[in-house]
Amino acid sequence: MDSFNDARAAAVHHGFPHFVLDIRDEFGNFVIDNFVEEYMAGRTPNPCVLCNTHIKWRALMKRADAMDCEFIATGHYAQVRMENGRGVLSKGIDELKDQSYVLWGLDQDVVKRTLLPLGKYRKTEIRQMAFDFGYPELAKKAESYEICFVPDNDYRGFLKRRVEGLEEQVNGGNFVLRDGSIVGKHKGYPFYTIGQRKGLDIALGRPVFVTEIIPETNTVVLGDEVDLNKNDMLVSGINMVKYDKIPDGMEAITKIRYKDKGALSNVYDEGGNARIRFYEPVKGIAPGQSAVFYEGDDVVGGGIIRSGSIFG
Repeated sequence: MDSFNDARAAAVHHGFPHFVLDIRDEFGNFVIDNFVEEYMAGRTPNPCVLCNTHIKWRALMKRADAMDCEFIATGHYAQVRMENGRGVLSKGIDELKDQSYVLWGLDQDVVKRTLLPLGKYRKTEIRQMAFDFGYPELAKKAESYEICFVPDNDYRGFLKRRVEGLEEQVNGGNFVLRDGSIVGKHKGYPFYTIGQRKGLDIALGRPVFVTEIIPETNTVVLGDEVDLNKNDMLVSGINMVKYDKIPDGMEAITKIRYKDKGALSNVYDEGGNARIRFYEPVKGIAPGQSAVFYEGDDVVGGGIIRSGSIFG
């Protein structure tokens, strides 16, 4: 409720209307249900992407139309401009806070009606502005990095509460090595993620990592850190931002997670999907996560990682 009260107080102070819109049904359908389904499919979802695509923009735009609002503005650290008739998203100038990665799913019709006023500032400058405008407590407000609907950051507990009998269904699957040899039992494939090392509760005399999850057989594959390195991946559900289609074979910096610095790659159109080939191996490609392609600071497009592999 603190956020509601902060917004209401600012509206009263500056003399503009304040409305609270209930979009819980849409949030549940698009975000929470997908979150559960992806983990049950052995993938690692990024709920912030779906939330931005379907809730913070698409559902909000419906309300904006009903209220005759031409634009919507959000507090994301990113930038938007018009170029060649298209709305182009680009990184915010504060590299540490840039959120362009989670906006790749926005369609052109909403990008063109979006204002991102914070993208031209650093977070420290925004905090100073809040202080100068007379909101000292807001200026000091701590940031949250948790998933908003998993406030304790325990996604495993959340899955158990959402899927009746989940523990009984998946407990006791096999940990295996790449050669197929069984080395132990695990608590259930949905409770593990690609690249995970801690919390495996298995001792093999060396550090091991989750390298593959096979939901059909409730199997979790373990390997060495080097086994996480991949040169190639397939990305589906492509949404183009800067261009209307992928310039086949274009050189781009591809990010495979939010805090990833990105890696040099070539992007190929593969029948509506995208094949990404990295110049150097990248570690921890996780199906279900987002891949976002950049040209300089501009978001070319993005999609959902389906698989990663090693090629010669």
